[in-house]
Amino acid sequence: MRAVQISSIDQSTRINYGAGLLRFTQYCDSLGIGECDRMPASDILLAGFVAASAGRVASAQQWVSGLRLWHDVNGAPWLGDQALKRALAGVKKLAPSSSHRPPRPPVTFEHMRALLKGLDLLNTKDAAIWATAAVAFWSICRLGELLVTSQQDFRPEKHVTRCAPLAYARARNGVECGTLHIPWTKTTASEGADIAITDLADPTSPLYAIRYHLAVNARVPLEAPLFAFEQGDSWQTLTKSMFLQRCNEVWKAQGLHTLEGGHSFRIGGTTEWLLRGTPPDVVQKQGRWLSSAFLLYWRKVQTVLPFFISQAFNASEALRLDRIMDDFERNV
Repeated sequence: MRAVQISSIDQSTRINYGAGLLRFTQYCDSLGIGECDRMPASDILLAGFVAASAGRVASAQQWVSGLRLWHDVNGAPWLGDQALKRALAGVKKLAPSSSHRPPRPPVTFEHMRALLKGLDLLNTKDAAIWATAAVAFWSICRLGELLVTSQQDFRPEKHVTRCAPLAYARARNGVECGTLHIPWTKTTASEGADIAITDLADPTSPLYAIRYHLAVNARVPLEAPLFAFEQGDSWQTLTKSMFLQRCNEVWKAQGLHTLEGGHSFRIGGTTEWLLRGTPPDVVQKQGRWLSSAFLLYWRKVQTVLPFFISQAFNASEALRLDRIMDDFERNV
């Protein structure tokens, strides 16, 4: 039972949860609080633990989520209530300025065109990188839904493989599209999700990119990760670090800003679709958000809009888009 509950949490999230549990134990030890009073932890104890971090961290929510999971797997009631909520809100308001990161620079359409120009698509690795980038950007994916951190972390029940269902169809307007089923997402866990990959009248089309990758890397076995590539007589897994390193090499050579994390593809794809006049509810569907989550995400997108204000998209277009999103929010 415990193992099943814990396995529902992503590995990286478990690490963050574990850090919260460790800090809670240290806090209780420092105050001499006995084991019997730590679980179930009272609302006041939880609030005191959170308040003790005020002025030192940006948020204590991950720690509290870890403590709640710890209670759940041990069958203990969760007593966190109003005192805890107020303490969490206070910690956010008192967060040190050093804890606030500047907005992550997004991948822009210019980045995508530069990547297509700079990669060698006759190279099997570059073909896999291009397909990953095109799908991540235009299908608004989290990079972790497409790639693994390392070969050792690959798990077929969680990571998309070459044998994943990829169905092709045509919309009423004649545009071809594909639906790729992935076995796991951050929000749906093992239910997975369907990713829409639509053909575009543009060289950066994600449908063409993934078809090309599957063709030039045809000898990769079906049980391998979807974006694995041929290497000599064998094959290799494309990892997140390999992917980002190669993308940054191309962008740096062409004078564009480089990236630290893959979430910039999701931010950039969302913004590009919206700036092209795509209705917000369609973008919401493409990104597979619940409505409230999408609106929160849009507020993050607003912080990177200056990166997109160019000859193609001027400031008045951004203001028009802002009004559209305001109307959308009022009608949700």
